[in-house]
Amino acid sequence: MPQDIAILCQTKGTIFKLEKGATIFQEGERAEHIFLIKSGSVQVSKETESGRELTIRICGKDCLIGESLMFCKFTSHSTTAKALEASEIYSIHNDLLESFIQDHPTLMVDYLKWIQTENIKNQSRLRDLVLHGKKGALFSTLIRLANTYGKFSSVNEVFISIALTNTEIANLCATSREMINRMLNDLRKDKIIKIDRGYITILDLNYLKQEIDCENCPLAVCRID
Repeated sequence: MPQDIAILCQTKGTIFKLEKGATIFQEGERAEHIFLIKSGSVQVSKETESGRELTIRICGKDCLIGESLMFCKFTSHSTTAKALEASEIYSIHNDLLESFIQDHPTLMVDYLKWIQTENIKNQSRLRDLVLHGKKGALFSTLIRLANTYGKFSSVNEVFISIALTNTEIANLCATSREMINRMLNDLRKDKIIKIDRGYITILDLNYLKQEIDCENCPLAVCRID
């Protein structure tokens, strides 16, 4: 994200605190503000027609949310955002941010480059969910979590520093919790991962990459935020 946008949110925006589970915006609500995460983590999700929740992003510090509707004729949120933990969020009105970007041509170019990267990231994740089956969806999700929230102890071993329930992982993979339970248990038995109180450590990252024919996309693309 362009640094000038973050600075504007911090200097001109309103900051508010959220408890775990609090909603920032809901699908269908009027979209008038952009949000920058100061601390904590936020889940952005969409409910399918069948009532199943699909998690689109898990966002942390310095991530923008709600930005997809900027310079757009649509005025309602297409997703729901809620805090996964106690969080602090900056809120800034769309009009203020849009006029600031329009007044700074260089920033407009940087913004367009960033949005294009976000589009490529979303297309890449959708490809993995659709083309690689349930196992591939889980493996690619674990790789993206590692790239976004990972603390590497070696090239092949990484601790994911955000705790997730099996239901939350299932929502990221567009599959059932029961299926995720089985696949995670298989990975634990094979010593590919270990799990402690919701925190996952990947013990063999190369195995996950090989199983899905990982293309080693740039880290800016292979992320979950």
